[in-house]
Amino acid sequence: MTRKPVHLALYDTFADWETGHATAHLALAGYEVRTVTPSGEPVTGIGGLRVLSDLALDELRPEDSSLLILTGATRWDEGDDLAPFARTARAFLDAGVPVAAICGATAGLAREGLLDDRAHTSGAAPYLAMTGYAGAGRYVEADAVTDRGLVTAGPTEPVAFAREIFRLLGAYDEKVTDAWYRLFHDSDPEAYAAYEEALSR
Repeated sequence: MTRKPVHLALYDTFADWETGHATAHLALAGYEVRTVTPSGEPVTGIGGLRVLSDLALDELRPEDSSLLILTGATRWDEGDDLAPFARTARAFLDAGVPVAAICGATAGLAREGLLDDRAHTSGAAPYLAMTGYAGAGRYVEADAVTDRGLVTAGPTEPVAFAREIFRLLGAYDEKVTDAWYRLFHDSDPEAYAAYEEALSR
């Protein structure tokens, strides 16, 4: 089965650690991961990692994608430069294409009004409250939350974030996903064998 690519939004100061689990294991599941930057230029993450771009934001279309992943970055809280990515997330959700946002990207979605009527999480409720959004009553104290095609998570939960993405896309059988999560999140010594067994089925 041919799957549409997953698009990873990157911009200067992106948080290198937040999406690696998701993108690596989506690639292993057969998804092409394509990077999207503001103007198609290379960008540099918070850890100094420099990444090339596959396409500019204005070239991205929901119908060409399986998922849009919005990475956290300090720039989400430094002005409106990344607001176009939040508007693109709205276009994806309106088209029925899922979006996953972690860390600072959740604040961008809050400012765009996308969390006003969806259950969601982030790094902390007060962090999102500073955006002035209307969805504080829908905040959930959880590692990661999925509601109507939108995954949210805080910066300390890249593994839970990835698990929600796998489930949303049906990238893996649930037994594989559960064993993977226990291995990478919980360091469960029994999970490795369970993961290998589940993958072999």
